[in-house]
Amino acid sequence: MEDLFKLFKSLLLALLSLFAPVQPLILCALLFIAIDFISGVAASAAIAKREGKKWYFESHEAWRTLYKAGFVIIAIGMMWALESCVLDFINLNMTKLFAGFICSVELWSFLENAAQLSDAPLFEWMRKYLHRRISKQVENGN
Repeated sequence: MEDLFKLFKSLLLALLSLFAPVQPLILCALLFIAIDFISGVAASAAIAKREGKKWYFESHEAWRTLYKAGFVIIAIGMMWALESCVLDFINLNMTKLFAGFICSVELWSFLENAAQLSDAPLFEWMRKYLHRRISKQVENGN
């Protein structure tokens, strides 16, 4: 039984070592998700306070964030495996592109939360500016 456990542990570590090159991308995406989650909780509390409502932390939001983080880890790993093991004859940078997309979405959400928290026009302006820039890029096909 002990030998079987050692074999299982060795296989698991070998599999994890395959994904070592994407560790920075995974950590970056997880950091963006965590910052968005914390700012979202704070924004939710601030909105409730402004509206005079009682606020409480809902665990389903935390579970949803954990599921999202898990799926992001799996998706980045799958992209890396596809890019490095199957499509290794083409340099597509799909993994970085996907991680960048995830971080961009989380940044957008953070800006919305920051605007709710601070009532600072800077965050609302930045969100609108990014929206205009992205819309122009999509219209121009760039």
